[in-house]
Amino acid sequence: MTFDSLNPATGEVVGTHPQHDAEAVGLAVARAEQAAAWWAELGAGERRRRLLDYKAIVTQNLRPLAELVHQETGKPRGDAVLEIVLTITHLDWAARNAEKVLGRRRVATGLVGLNLAATLEYLPLGVVGVIGPWNYPVFTPMGSISYALAAGNAVVFKPSELTPGCGVRLAELFAQAVPEHPVLQTVTGLGETGAALAGDPRVKKVAFTGSTATAKRVMAACARNLTPIVAECGGKDAFIVDADADLRAAADACLWGALSNAGQTCVGVERVYVVDQVYEPFMRELKELASTVKAGEHYGPITMPAQLDIIRRHIEDAVKTGKAVKGGPESVRAPYVDPVIVEDVPEDSAAVREETFGPTITVRRTRDAKEALELANASAYGLGGTVFSRDTRGAMRLARLMRSGATAINSVISFAGVPSLPFGGVGDSGFGRIHGADGLREFARPKAIARQRFALPGMNLTSFSRAPGELERLIRMVTILHGRRKH
Repeated sequence: MTFDSLNPATGEVVGTHPQHDAEAVGLAVARAEQAAAWWAELGAGERRRRLLDYKAIVTQNLRPLAELVHQETGKPRGDAVLEIVLTITHLDWAARNAEKVLGRRRVATGLVGLNLAATLEYLPLGVVGVIGPWNYPVFTPMGSISYALAAGNAVVFKPSELTPGCGVRLAELFAQAVPEHPVLQTVTGLGETGAALAGDPRVKKVAFTGSTATAKRVMAACARNLTPIVAECGGKDAFIVDADADLRAAADACLWGALSNAGQTCVGVERVYVVDQVYEPFMRELKELASTVKAGEHYGPITMPAQLDIIRRHIEDAVKTGKAVKGGPESVRAPYVDPVIVEDVPEDSAAVREETFGPTITVRRTRDAKEALELANASAYGLGGTVFSRDTRGAMRLARLMRSGATAINSVISFAGVPSLPFGGVGDSGFGRIHGADGLREFARPKAIARQRFALPGMNLTSFSRAPGELERLIRMVTILHGRRKH
């Protein structure tokens, strides 16, 4: 059985791919188990060399890979190029830093463990299953794949059925750098393929990106085998404009964060809260800039046809009580959606509470930054967010208090481009982290070892032959070390 991937803008067939069933997925996992053992035995230094080779091959294929992203998602070629460039920077960081982050190191034992030597290291899990999305079909899954490979694991990757060609190509390019064993494999198909991968007991961890509802189904499949999962489930990100913000820069960042990739970005701007004293001038800037942005020119189509119904429903819900200052229900003209900006939408409306995943934003006036923060945090989601303010200390305070996994200050979505920063959310946005040192550790298991160097004279505490005097000496020592209160 096969299925086609289509260009959402033209409806033309981009490629035909197999619908891998449970048996085919099982064979891929079996091959991955053997490959994982070989890959782990190579050692960190040799894996680093192979991954840097892979990075070079991806870079050499940047243009054709970006063209494939453009064809399967419909996003502009320039945006596809940016996606591949970010992928390359993360692959480079993971390859170069894995040994330092995960390698064996000595740790302090404390006075009670004076006679011990303790080490900590992070070992590969084995086979990691990655289930990727369609909105960033290279950058997002590679945020898991790169770090899982660098941590010493083999990967079986199930890309979205809307962008299978990108997933197939990533594995083909990897095979050029590592031809000996199928350390990275791609299986293509619909939901049943992903379910088979998540439910295979030989898969030691699953990295999933997608909707909250689908994440719960993936977790249910993983639960049967107690397979751990890292889940990134989207968001409803807030953008706060404080009274001292650079309004032109804030409006420009807000608009790009909301409209780029047709709003199909998990950390895209969807809710905007503007302090009262700068509300009117900010809205003038925002409307002026929005008048120059056109769907089909500055951003592409809605990749998943079913999303159009959700976007239309949210727009209709917003304009019932809010004021449309740009666009409206007529902005939905499949497969495109023109920019939509609606003011004064109630906080309990679907347009504010549910993820829209389209080029729309709601804007609300607030008394001050404190109220803006309270409204920003009153969401089930908590992935990313943005604060614009010239007051560095105040902006840092708002950013730290924002209920999100990451916050950008005076920029938008910038944290995703910093490889050393972890990425992930809280609440309905999921749990676990990719990217950075935390992302490397996500795909490894900590191994602790304590080795006795010598016996402590007169303190054989872990023995049935322990004398009462030994316990008394321990009590005195602990009292001296820890019994004094600090005032």
